[in-house]
Amino acid sequence: MQRRHPLLLLLIFSVFLNFQTSNGHNITRLLAKHPSLSTFNHYLTLTHLAQEINRRTTITVLALDNAAMSSLLNKNPSIYTMKNILSLHVLLDYFGAKKLHQITNGTALAATMFQATGVAPGVSGFVNITDFKGGKVGFGAEDNGGDLDSFFVKSVEELPYNISVIQISKALPSAIAEAPTPGPSELNITGIMSAHGCKVFADTLLANPEAMGTYEDNLNGGLTVFCPLDDAFKAFLPKYKNLTASGKESFLEFFGVPVYQSLSMLKSNNGLMNTLATDGASKFDFTVQNDGEQVTLKTKINTVKITGTLLDEQPVAIYTIDKVLMPRELFKAAPTPAPAPAPEEAADAPKASKSKSKSKSKSAPTPESDAPADSPDDDPADQTADNNAASSFKGGRFVAVGLSFLVVFLLL
Repeated sequence: MQRRHPLLLLLIFSVFLNFQTSNGHNITRLLAKHPSLSTFNHYLTLTHLAQEINRRTTITVLALDNAAMSSLLNKNPSIYTMKNILSLHVLLDYFGAKKLHQITNGTALAATMFQATGVAPGVSGFVNITDFKGGKVGFGAEDNGGDLDSFFVKSVEELPYNISVIQISKALPSAIAEAPTPGPSELNITGIMSAHGCKVFADTLLANPEAMGTYEDNLNGGLTVFCPLDDAFKAFLPKYKNLTASGKESFLEFFGVPVYQSLSMLKSNNGLMNTLATDGASKFDFTVQNDGEQVTLKTKINTVKITGTLLDEQPVAIYTIDKVLMPRELFKAAPTPAPAPAPEEAADAPKASKSKSKSKSKSAPTPESDAPADSPDDDPADQTADNNAASSFKGGRFVAVGLSFLVVFLLL
């Protein structure tokens, strides 16, 4: 019995390790243990920030107690403005109580989830953290004139170096974050695209009322847009103008997805994705795939890369892409060059040409396009990326399972 006691502990540890490799932190559950933070917890859920926090690692949440939240709510912010304010209280770095008192040179500038949305201009999405003499740590929004009038109260929960929840004395004032924020249906998505390098695509979308209407109808329920940058779309316009009216509508709708997808969601949800143009037999889909931090969108015709984030405010996200993504329903891939015929078959060449012509006449017509495919259908590099992702996902669990087998062997 004495020999089995440490083995039993090892078994428990292996089960715990297996649990840890398959489950991340849950900010709602962490805060639920602290009734004084219940209002803050409620609004993290209401604004959907809790979901985004749970998807991230290496993060710090600056929690506000119920009294501080009451002062904030007395200003009657809309739910969308409240989301911006609370986003400013989520730092994209780990700061436990110990680290706060060990800041290099006594001060640090931390990016926030508000800055990551792409709607915070300049330095308005950053928070200044300063370790004062006497152990006092101050916090202030960088766009607040340098005032550090909110202070560290206590550490609430720490899971080094994954998530830290620390309480601060009051909300961080920021004119940008507190500005009235329009609801999704009031968003000017073409204006956002035009102002950030996608004007040609935005103007083309505005000129097509049917496609524009489809985008607007999906704003409240969830929408993700991938807009080609100006140089790429401008060069593509001649091909676009050759499409039929219905083809143009479907093509423009192909760049929208009828659900909200943050960048972290795109990285974790690799695979086929339907678009606003998807309709029964007309699939109009593409494959999302990532290699590390780089996310690509792939059709049978070509592959494009996501190059930037213009807006990430649930339920709407807008990203820039480096090229025009081409749906196979409207464009054809460049033909594979046929091998040169052997000399002894030269006499049969006219007959072969006739056979090819007959075969071509039986095939379904496809719209004109000379655009080459950026990558073959079964790209070995893509397959390697998939395999690597699968190996990475299973690695932690494999270790836990291996430990479990070791325990069973030792117990025999």
